[in-house]
Amino acid sequence: MPNLTASVPHQMERADAKRRIQDQVGMLRQQHGSMFSELKETWAGDRMDFAATAMGQSISGYLTVDDHAVHVVVALPWLLSMLAGTVKQRIEQQMTQVLALPAPATSAGPK
Repeated sequence: MPNLTASVPHQMERADAKRRIQDQVGMLRQQHGSMFSELKETWAGDRMDFAATAMGQSISGYLTVDDHAVHVVVALPWLLSMLAGTVKQRIEQQMTQVLALPAPATSAGPK
């Protein structure tokens, strides 16, 4: 089966989108790290290569952050490829939530 691909638009600076993705990966590692026997991510500029192994299934892929969207490409093993539609929908939902978060407050406001 070909790679699963997804693109999620955003309306923020590229650096902000990248930072949010990095923060989300860190949170996933903290919350669900025990589920993975292997979880790797490597950033080179605006591209993150990743690989994960859980329950005997390995996935790998990459995402790129550009000025208007985040593009994800995932190579799924045969077992998970049967669920590609569900996996793609979940990736798109998660990325949309991460990229839609309100910007953190930078000032305390009027007193």
